[in-house]
Amino acid sequence: MFIVLLKFSDNKGQAGQFMDGHNAWLRRGFDDGVFLLAGSLQPGLGGGIVAHDTSLSDLQSRVNADPFVAEKVVEAEILEITPAKADTRLTFLLD
Repeated sequence: MFIVLLKFSDNKGQAGQFMDGHNAWLRRGFDDGVFLLAGSLQPGLGGGIVAHDTSLSDLQSRVNADPFVAEKVVEAEILEITPAKADTRLTFLLD
């Protein structure tokens, strides 16, 4: 499982130009079953994604395809987590 942090860079002002492409990229991640959760980092720092069922290299390629990343609106950081315990509602993440 992975946590993807998309932190705004100095190019944050260009986000509006690439928002449609970024949202389409997010939809593909959910449609492909890779993204479980996406949301904003507060206060207005960027975004975060929880991803699973992928490899680090495949996720890195997917993240690099985000228009926000490609256009340097955000800087991406991928953290890999090996789940050991989970609430019963999230036990599917332990497989």
